[in-house]
Amino acid sequence: MDVYDLFSSCRKGDVCRVRHLVENRDVDLNVRDKWDSTPLYYACLCGHEELVQYLLASGAKCEANTFDGERCMYGSLNDSVQRLLKEYKCVSVRAMQRDDFNYFLHMLLEHGQYSDVKFLVHGQIFAAHRCVLSVRSEYFTDMFETKWKGKKLITLKHPLVNPAAFGALLQYIYTGRMDIDISFVEDCRRLAKQCKMADLIEELQNKCKQVYEFVSNKPGVCVKVLSLEPRSCQLQEDMAQLAHCALPIQLRVGFDELPFNRVERFPTYPDICFRIDGYNFLCHKAFFCGRSDYFKALLEDHFSEGEQLRSEPSTPVITLHNISHEIFFHIMYYIYTDGAELATENVFDVLCVADMYLLPGLKRLCGKTLAKTICEDNVVYMWKTAKLFRLSRLEDHCTEYMAKIIDLLVDRAEFAEIIKEDAELLEERHATDSVPLVDDIRYHIASNVQTYSAIEEANQKLGGLEELLSRINIDC
Repeated sequence: MDVYDLFSSCRKGDVCRVRHLVENRDVDLNVRDKWDSTPLYYACLCGHEELVQYLLASGAKCEANTFDGERCMYGSLNDSVQRLLKEYKCVSVRAMQRDDFNYFLHMLLEHGQYSDVKFLVHGQIFAAHRCVLSVRSEYFTDMFETKWKGKKLITLKHPLVNPAAFGALLQYIYTGRMDIDISFVEDCRRLAKQCKMADLIEELQNKCKQVYEFVSNKPGVCVKVLSLEPRSCQLQEDMAQLAHCALPIQLRVGFDELPFNRVERFPTYPDICFRIDGYNFLCHKAFFCGRSDYFKALLEDHFSEGEQLRSEPSTPVITLHNISHEIFFHIMYYIYTDGAELATENVFDVLCVADMYLLPGLKRLCGKTLAKTICEDNVVYMWKTAKLFRLSRLEDHCTEYMAKIIDLLVDRAEFAEIIKEDAELLEERHATDSVPLVDDIRYHIASNVQTYSAIEEANQKLGGLEELLSRINIDC
């Protein structure tokens, strides 16, 4: 419903609603509908200049000479929107949230931190990680165990291996995305075939066909760069194999039905071992340091290199305390895949550990799970939890639910108490200053009121809330 609301608001030009959906409900700005259109495209098509400016500033993709860029430019309703698209320096991947998984994968490739292999392609050096290349391509898996076994620098001298195409291939392997000059598409297709990447070959063919049809129907439009966006969860499924291989053998029970058919013969080249409850988890510094400042500080500290793993003498061992191996299981899968299967029985434990390990993305996933359990009996406690862990979306869900049952809450002492506490948090609060919790509840009560009966019901709820505020001597 949030995605539908985003597209609808972009067509209407409702900047406030779009801002609420993006900033409070974490809706993806670059989501596509069944016509392969983005929110930015509709904002341009309807000529909403202020909204276009906000979407661009927030990270909407609209690079020049790409399919999306040319489509937005061609479809713009007026010259002011076209001028805005031309003049605006489009936000790149660096504008993503720092904890964003796509940002992490992009930086992992760009900086090559903790890389264990380098490729020399006609004078250009590409730093990479054997674990990522192996899990994404069986070709690399076989080569690292045969012809390239033990090599730190691999030289590719074949004249048909184009450096630009090889860089684009690595971009696809790491991020599921690809940005390549049209003139190098055939080189990319040739490399994909060599690396046995059938999905990439199919995506290139489909995208080329789409661009050709678009350009042939729009005289004067020129697309010079081909861009592929992740179309499925294949990237996460592949990274999940790294997480599964990191599990101790004793804990791999129950995963036979999952798509981990290569696990037993699949080398992952771990470089760090976490020991929890006596179990050894063989992991990768690149993932843990790249996704968590806590682990980055822990692993880069000099005294963390004390113990070595007997079976892997070059792999240091770090024992983690105050966490069970069951909870670390969820932490590890989130770090590798950006997802976690959470249950109501363990979500609070995972939330506390995610906060300690500085994993805001996992905290938000916990918030989504908690939001599904909100009810009349726990809504106040959930709101307190959201405030404590700074989960704005969960807080919004709670206030929205409070607005629905406000006639029941106004008679409860615990509800009056949290309003008092929220008022006291405002430094130097004057007598008539607003209280954030009260403002949010008022907003949800009054929003989307269209019929006379709904107006009357909303006024009754607001009246009950005002009576409560009067009883506890809060004027706002």
